[in-house]
Amino acid sequence: MHDEPSLFPGFERPAADERGPLPPDPLRTPGSPLAARMRPRSLEEFVGQDDLVAEGRPLRDLIETGRVPSLILWGPPGTGKTTLAGLLASRMEAAFVPFSAVTEGIPRVRKILEEAKARRAATGRGTVLFVDEIHRFNRAQQDALLPHVEQGAVTLIGATTENPSFEVVGPLLSRTRVLVLQPLAPEEIAQICRRALQDGERGLGGRGLDIGAEALSKIAVEADGDARRALNAIETAADLAGDAECIDIDHVEAALQKRFARYDRSGEQHFNLISVLHKAVRGSDVDAALYWLSRMLDAGEDPMYLARRLVRMAVEDIGLADPGAIGVVIAARDAYRFLGSPEGDLALAEAAAYLALAPKSNAIYRAFSDALAVARETPAEPVPMHVRNAPTRLMKDLGYGDGYRYDHAYEGGVAPQAYLPERIAGRRFYAPCDRGWEVEAATRLESIRRAHRAPEGDG
Repeated sequence: MHDEPSLFPGFERPAADERGPLPPDPLRTPGSPLAARMRPRSLEEFVGQDDLVAEGRPLRDLIETGRVPSLILWGPPGTGKTTLAGLLASRMEAAFVPFSAVTEGIPRVRKILEEAKARRAATGRGTVLFVDEIHRFNRAQQDALLPHVEQGAVTLIGATTENPSFEVVGPLLSRTRVLVLQPLAPEEIAQICRRALQDGERGLGGRGLDIGAEALSKIAVEADGDARRALNAIETAADLAGDAECIDIDHVEAALQKRFARYDRSGEQHFNLISVLHKAVRGSDVDAALYWLSRMLDAGEDPMYLARRLVRMAVEDIGLADPGAIGVVIAARDAYRFLGSPEGDLALAEAAAYLALAPKSNAIYRAFSDALAVARETPAEPVPMHVRNAPTRLMKDLGYGDGYRYDHAYEGGVAPQAYLPERIAGRRFYAPCDRGWEVEAATRLESIRRAHRAPEGDG
């Protein structure tokens, strides 16, 4: 048995056998960043993702059996995607070939595939092709991987921060298993940070540094579930601490600087946030509405996009329960255009709060949807003769407008006549709710419909 370095940077794995030496480990060097040096070398060192790696869970079973299918690991940055891919490769005793979909292309993939075939023929060892940010591959590039995944030339493990349903082509998705990784909890981040401070071989243990409880809590929370971000902050804070024996809150705040939200205006996070904002308004939770609006604004969302969505909420979820709601939102939009950020942000916040507190009704939304469906089913129904326009003598002679009753001549301003085509006469679309202005609307509507049904000659 040969005493070879780890197949995967930061991992310990069984020594190579007669199949030949393993590739060198480029990241385990003294000058590597702390996050790279502290990468877990075994499942026992891995922190978090208990739903995947705990006893009896799916990824733990794959690691222990060594029978690994092609996978897509989906989760936020710094949650262990690359680490878990390497653990799987180590267990399989396969060559681990990392590949970046951002900086490399199909020619590099072809070369990897040729090397994989040669490796299997010469040594019997398989190859794990780890494609980082696989969502950056276009459709043609993803399709090019299909035959090689099907033939088993490589085991594909793709990592993505984006929803594979939208970013990975269907044929490739159907040939892989998707495993979802969650952001690490603050207590898990704190555990990782303490380990880095105590590890004398790979971490900062040789410096004898401690960290204050407040400082550690600050990093654990502001890392946003990203172990890499936390370790980078610890490393910078340690440098700022200099000869001090303890990292304090000032060192941590200086290391963290400003937190930037992970946000992509075209990605899943964008749609998740606008979805929860809309639902918070619909659910009359003003605090949640203000929180999610703030999250989107602070992350750099287009305020005019938010204004448009607030208008949609006003007409879809408030409707005639508060007819003035749409005016409030339009005014907020105009105020933002006039003031800009950050002053104009307050106008959008006021609109969101108003909508959340307003009485809710989707009666118009439902009525219009029903009316539109019937309109599409009956596109050729003629306009009743008595309500047709008759600008010419011929049209009048043909009966256009004959029998029309002028509403203002009738009590209450409503004449007893029909306006719908005969085929759908009497059809009802609008049903007011029992909230806000629609309470009054319901009373008036009943009076109007009664007048429309009145016998001819009344008035």
